[in-house]
Amino acid sequence: MTHLPPLNGLRAFDAAGRHLNFRAAADEMGVTQGAVAQQVRQLEAQLGLPLFDRLPKGLAFTSTGRSYHARVATAFADLRAATETLRPEPDKVLVSVTPTFAAKWLIPNLPDFSAACPKADLRILATERVSSFHGDGIDLAVRQGKPPFGAALEVIRLFRQEIIAVAAPALVAGYRLPLDVESLSHLPKLHDAHDLWPAFLKRLNIENRSGHGLRLSQTALAMDAALSGQGAALVSRFLVRRDMAEKRLVQIHPEALWGEQDFYLLAERNPKRGSPTQAAFDWFASKAEAEV
Repeated sequence: MTHLPPLNGLRAFDAAGRHLNFRAAADEMGVTQGAVAQQVRQLEAQLGLPLFDRLPKGLAFTSTGRSYHARVATAFADLRAATETLRPEPDKVLVSVTPTFAAKWLIPNLPDFSAACPKADLRILATERVSSFHGDGIDLAVRQGKPPFGAALEVIRLFRQEIIAVAAPALVAGYRLPLDVESLSHLPKLHDAHDLWPAFLKRLNIENRSGHGLRLSQTALAMDAALSGQGAALVSRFLVRRDMAEKRLVQIHPEALWGEQDFYLLAERNPKRGSPTQAAFDWFASKAEAEV
């Protein structure tokens, strides 16, 4: 610990780096502009490296300062998050979901959640990382997987992993649905991190003649690209049910892939009856049941 720079200097550097302006950083910290500038100078002196270039109208990172700030900002964010988990917030319900589930199912259904659970202060942690109930302070989690999940958890299956091929109506306007072998082979295809098109086409004994296609890191991005007519995407049926009902997407072939890992809702066992967490758990379960 003796080798760490002073905390005040790191706080001043963090704030100045976010604003690239000593005055704005001082306003945030509730100190004078001179105090922030002095703390940053002292930090630079201790490190033996310049972190900012001083400009007439503000600051600019040096290359060293930019990389150092990214690490320092992350450390402060972790400290803030750790502190938040210690504060009692009886109405808070923190749910961990994947970014795609958040964007394409949960957020569109939030008005219904608010009406059904008015006392719950729902907070969404959208991450691909598997969150911990104790380490991350989450109350609920929606994840793909398969049982068993552990005796300490209450688990229900929300949705089967039924993968279907969809596209914007404009993309297939000149075709007859369902697409025949030749048309599906040549249709532009969108690929996400799951890369399911090879398995889908193999089931149909179809060779892909559409080229490499656009590749995206998340299913939500593939869905957005499909909605804009850039190609056909393979997605879970429940994620596109709303878009299909509103005619923004159409299923282009009746074939479906059934995965081994379905979508489950997880919570710690025996939450307090009548609590916001229990109400949120019940809402997820009933909403999914109604859709299925």
